[in-house]
Amino acid sequence: MTADGIDVMLLSVGADLPYFCGYEAMPLERLTMLVVPRDGEATLVVPGLEAPRVAERANVFTIRSWGETENPIGIVADIAGPVGLAAIGDHTWSGFLVDLMTAMPSANFCRASTVTSPIRSVKDAHEIERLRVAGAAVDRIAARLQAGEVPLVGRTEAEVSAELSRQILDEGHHRVNFAIVAAGANAASPHHEAGGRVIRQGESVLCDFGGTMVGSDGVGYCSDITRCVSIGEPTGEFADLYEVLMAAQQASVDAATIGTPCEEVDRAGRSLIADAGYGEYFVHRTGHGIGVEAHEDPYIVEGNSTALVEGHAFSIEPGIYIPDRWGARLEDIVVAASGGADPMNVAAHGLAVVDA
Repeated sequence: MTADGIDVMLLSVGADLPYFCGYEAMPLERLTMLVVPRDGEATLVVPGLEAPRVAERANVFTIRSWGETENPIGIVADIAGPVGLAAIGDHTWSGFLVDLMTAMPSANFCRASTVTSPIRSVKDAHEIERLRVAGAAVDRIAARLQAGEVPLVGRTEAEVSAELSRQILDEGHHRVNFAIVAAGANAASPHHEAGGRVIRQGESVLCDFGGTMVGSDGVGYCSDITRCVSIGEPTGEFADLYEVLMAAQQASVDAATIGTPCEEVDRAGRSLIADAGYGEYFVHRTGHGIGVEAHEDPYIVEGNSTALVEGHAFSIEPGIYIPDRWGARLEDIVVAASGGADPMNVAAHGLAVVDA
């Protein structure tokens, strides 16, 4: 904050709040906001009826609860005082921001992520272990999928998605973030929404799923994995496509070394896909950071020259999507480490062939 000339940071709904104080606010019309001055103590402004949910941490922040007839915007403005530059949480509701701009007329506003993202994007050993535990949980689900223990044929995508969601919770996650199930041509849509489409023999099925596992400190860390299975032997064309995908994914993992720019990690796998003739069908970035949010910095994409540092955690997930035919994606979470990319997922990478 000092380096950026920020006088106060204001964090409301979103992942920054639990990361810094261990409390996740409900997305209500009642304002919750952590007020962090550049000098002085942090204060958590919270609705009185929500205050019992807050685990007090006297060495981190004090609590200022407010009643139904009080004005929380005025309370935040009074605590912040007259400031020149205020950094506000990126996910703060625009209505609150507009009201704060009125209540703090001397303040200019910038995004709090300029402060919070560099901190959150570099994981310490404790955070890496949290990611590893969450990753191992979805690995176990992926292994069951690959072993044919998750019935597919004759079920709808939505039914399989619900089954994966139940298993995510059963494996210790506190919430499901997504459970994409895309059969056949539906897999050509990277973020396909599972629906009433019945899965049939002879098809490939793409499953991308993950959730958030919350610790005793009130902070949750995310998992994210994608694996594909073939119901019966795949066609030679699809098998060849998947071999290209595996090689590309491994190339990007191998490139993810400390000091390498994020865009170079993207290029490593993308070039193999392009050389195989599938370049136009790889339509998204290679990866995204992960931690208390499923998607956060650093992003593994062309144009991001940020060099990887030890503790950066991110996905490596190239995909090939051919409209009206099929699609495939292979995703692991890795952490940049001194010995190369440290995988949080170890489920088999090959195209599993299942009978049902």
